[in-house]
Amino acid sequence: MRRWWPLVAVGLGAFMLLIDVTIVNVALPDMATDLGASFSGLQWVVDIYALTLAALLLGTGTIADRFGHRRVYIGGLTLFGLASLGCALAPSTELLIIGRAVQGVGAAAMFAATLALLSTTYQGRDRAVAFGVWGSVNGAAAAAGPIIGGLLTQHLGWEWIFAVNVPVAVVAVVITWRTIAPDHASRYRRFDLPGMVAFTVSAAGLTYGLIRSGEAPWGDPGVWGPVAVAAVALAAFVVIERRSASPMLDLALFRHRTFVGLVIGGALLSLAAWSMFPYASLWMQSRLGLGPVATGLVIMPMSVVSFVVPLVMGRFGHAIAPRYSVTVGLLFIAAGSFLQARVQADSTAAVLIPGMLCIGLGAGLSIPPLSSAVMGAVPGERAGMAGGALNSARQLGLAVGVAVLGAVFSSAAPGGVTGSAASVATALNTSYTVAGVIAVVGAAAVFVLVRPSRPAPTDVAAKPLSRNVVA
Repeated sequence: MRRWWPLVAVGLGAFMLLIDVTIVNVALPDMATDLGASFSGLQWVVDIYALTLAALLLGTGTIADRFGHRRVYIGGLTLFGLASLGCALAPSTELLIIGRAVQGVGAAAMFAATLALLSTTYQGRDRAVAFGVWGSVNGAAAAAGPIIGGLLTQHLGWEWIFAVNVPVAVVAVVITWRTIAPDHASRYRRFDLPGMVAFTVSAAGLTYGLIRSGEAPWGDPGVWGPVAVAAVALAAFVVIERRSASPMLDLALFRHRTFVGLVIGGALLSLAAWSMFPYASLWMQSRLGLGPVATGLVIMPMSVVSFVVPLVMGRFGHAIAPRYSVTVGLLFIAAGSFLQARVQADSTAAVLIPGMLCIGLGAGLSIPPLSSAVMGAVPGERAGMAGGALNSARQLGLAVGVAVLGAVFSSAAPGGVTGSAASVATALNTSYTVAGVIAVVGAAAVFVLVRPSRPAPTDVAAKPLSRNVVA
């Protein structure tokens, strides 16, 4: 049993940082009432966390490799706990958004070190089990956020969805300190500040422009201007990384089509599976009159499936190549999105449940093999970079997805959830259909790009991509 305490420490941190991606969704109406938040303000409360997490994961992966994964993980836990306390005490929307951004910084430090800690702590079958449990924590956190958030919001107030993180962070720090040995830092790596700045500006500009597109036409400088800045910053990022002696992201990794396919699959999975939560939650509460707990209970079937399937995959799915499990998982997510695109003006929340079951199954099939395959494709000293790349893609997919599907929703229902029942139903159906198409694209990308072979389970962290990729 003692050998699993490091997994408990990593699981607590992962669950806490991932649940904060979705836990705010059922609290949005209460936040809007208490803080006077606008629709775009609510989007930023949801999005700024995922955006900061995505933008900083690559850089913090480098920091973790440079200074040690255990040290960075403990630092991230501490910052996350303090930021959560700040969010709980925030008296305005603006300060809440700032607190969520700082939460994202701490979460990035935690997340960048998580996969590397598992990869270096466990070997052979124990590693497969650890990744299966970690994948189960991922699925459960993403899906259980609305349930836990609903209970806390309805019975204690929305502030408690943040305050509850503080004691959990303390416990996770203590377990980490006592059960995970300090790892050897890679002293040869330098911190790529220009690359981090360029990547952050690119991600933030794209997300800001997409959110603004829900309020203004694309001809508005407030929409195309940030997108143009994002494009320039992305080009600068590529130039910086190509010329840097110690890049934040080794672009040579993208010469390997399996790595590219897995990163694309991770990004589109998050976009298609989770980005509609805020808008479905607003519909259920503001239009149907459900409370936070009832809204969370609607999502419970997906929570259960998301938790169970990765456990089964970790125990029995070793022989299934990631190419097939991730592709099938994305197709289930696509089917789930299309099933949810059946909302009528007089529909109840039950119309969403079959689709949620499919999405939970798809996410459970996809997440564990995504993570293990990416970590198994690089040498140990690149573990932070590889984990950071995948997790950054997943969180950026969520941030962009909330913005994109929010823009689709707003264009189909200009009055938002306060508009007519028919227009809201149309907006939901259109948005879910877009999400389904994106999942199909992700499945096709994984099937075409990811090679059918996989490394042996006993050596999944030791095989490099190729000499020219990791040089």
